[in-house]
Amino acid sequence: MSSGAANHSLDVRELRAEIERHNELYYQKAEPEISDYEFDQLLERLKKIEDGNPDLITPDSPTQRVGGKADSLRPFTHTVPLMSLDNSYDLDDLKAFTERCEKLAEGRKLEYVAELKIDGLSVSLHYDNALLTVGATRGDGSTGDEVTQNVKTIRSIPLRLKKDTPAHAEVRGEVFLSRSQFAKINAELEMQGEKTFANPRNSASGTLRMLDSQIVASRRLDMFPYDLFAGNQKMFATHWEAFEWFGANGFNVNPHRALCASYEDLVDFVNAMEPMRDELDYEIDGVVVKVNSTALQQEFGATSKAPRWAIAYKYPARKAFTKLNGILVSVGRTGALTPIAMLEPTLLAGTTVGRASLHNEDEIRRLDLKIGDTVEIEKSGEIIPQVLSVDKTKRNGSETEFEFPTTCPVCGFNAVRPEGEAVRRCTNDICPAKVKGRIGYFSWRKAMDIEGLGDVLITVLVDSGRVKNVADLYTLTVDEIANLERMGKKSAEKLIGQIEASKTRELHRLLLGIDIRHVGERTAKILARHFRSTNRLAEASEEDLISIPEIGGIVAKSVFDWFRVPGNVELLARLRAAGVQLEMDASSATALDERFVGKTFVLTGKLENYTRDEAAKLIEDRGGRVSSSVSKKTDYVVAGEDAGSKLTKAESLGVAVLAESQFDEMLI
Repeated sequence: MSSGAANHSLDVRELRAEIERHNELYYQKAEPEISDYEFDQLLERLKKIEDGNPDLITPDSPTQRVGGKADSLRPFTHTVPLMSLDNSYDLDDLKAFTERCEKLAEGRKLEYVAELKIDGLSVSLHYDNALLTVGATRGDGSTGDEVTQNVKTIRSIPLRLKKDTPAHAEVRGEVFLSRSQFAKINAELEMQGEKTFANPRNSASGTLRMLDSQIVASRRLDMFPYDLFAGNQKMFATHWEAFEWFGANGFNVNPHRALCASYEDLVDFVNAMEPMRDELDYEIDGVVVKVNSTALQQEFGATSKAPRWAIAYKYPARKAFTKLNGILVSVGRTGALTPIAMLEPTLLAGTTVGRASLHNEDEIRRLDLKIGDTVEIEKSGEIIPQVLSVDKTKRNGSETEFEFPTTCPVCGFNAVRPEGEAVRRCTNDICPAKVKGRIGYFSWRKAMDIEGLGDVLITVLVDSGRVKNVADLYTLTVDEIANLERMGKKSAEKLIGQIEASKTRELHRLLLGIDIRHVGERTAKILARHFRSTNRLAEASEEDLISIPEIGGIVAKSVFDWFRVPGNVELLARLRAAGVQLEMDASSATALDERFVGKTFVLTGKLENYTRDEAAKLIEDRGGRVSSSVSKKTDYVVAGEDAGSKLTKAESLGVAVLAESQFDEMLI
């Protein structure tokens, strides 16, 4: 090994150790020392070294947590079924459970382990010779979905076990999404005009089954382990010992659990945990109780549906009755009219609730809702509680019907509900509510990234008539901003600097920011790479657009129609006049190459003349796409020195393999 390679090897070991240390501080000790950004920078440093030295990459490297896209989810058969638990809804059921266990134990000493019932989804993790090899969802208990690459993105799941590891270990746990992360995801989805998730559990479940592990990684799922097998048998004599093993091997172990000697001890734990459920940063819906002795677990066995040695005590649903004082209809960026129930403030789930979601006008009709009704509301993971029902026995005749508006409550223009859709939308393109939403979206960090342009300032600028569309942002002056309430000279200078800097943002960010319906971040990148300028995109026919891989008919029509609206054409002209870059930067304006357009490439092994990132950029600039995994849909595998399993798989599938010299020739 050369001295350079040896130094890289040392750097890699030190970086991996540092990254794992920060993971442990964050997930096991809740004592982070660095920000998420600084953590990502450490990962980027490690990835850069590994890209230049692929022989140093190992399966358990932190850089291997995120892969590419899968074509589909494959079924996975569980050797030991993941059975569901019997539920109990009152303490009498829990008492009956302990009595049954005592009868089955026939006088032998019994202990119970009480754990929080995390509101997520169960997964099975398989480790062979300490290395994580398979991750699968519970499914129906016998067969689930294989989601290995997705579970690898969960930083609280170790890729390699540290100590006391059998040849094959199976760890079972509950994957969940924290409340704080759920709020961030929904905020971003709302910003993009996408449908938001109803609750963290649905979000976690949908995320773990996604085919793109990069999106899964961005969602920041978490997991608490709850069961352990060595081969097909429990690894320890007691369930409690498994938690010590989990902690020693780097898992994020939930601290809220108890070893209980009696029913009375279990009741104490159940009662102590219930008030905490609204203070935790994750959803729980009860307590799981298990017999501690794994030998007794084996002896007690199971019914056809559930084990006899465990039960789930479910907390009562968090519901309350209150009065409906009115219905507010809000208008979003896309013009969607959304009804919100305005309630008599009432305490629910630890917070005072004054609003609840009503979704759309059909939901109001379904509930037969009237202003003044007494309504039942429930909070079960949702950011905004839901109205469940109306107590019609409380009506006294003073209630009034609510007529859903057919005009926009903000601007008064017609609000139209297209056939087959549940949402009614404002038809006025310059409705102040839509304008404010579009400006906020334009300035979003994933679009034009104008820091400091928040909702309050946008409202002031629009309501004063100073800003009517995003092009007006580029006519603002420092003095105008400084004279606004709560704004000073320094804040104004900083904001104008941010607006000025946004003029040179990448083309795909502009295409995202101008808010073409159905065009999200990924589609914006595809369009930018293919057309290179807004002028070329404007000239494209629907057929031209549909011919691009990943662009379907709905998106093609939406893009085509957007560029046929005179106001949009004028907007682009004003942005160009203001100096906003409407073409791909000249330094990266490589011509599209038909040999690359729409083709999928996989890079493997060490390339002499390019880093992995450099090769990927050359492919993407010419219209190609880079994937991290080989499949039947792969067009080319570029193989450098020491190419491994990806090359083998490509050969078995008959995928074209390019040596680096052949790749060079394609680039000419």
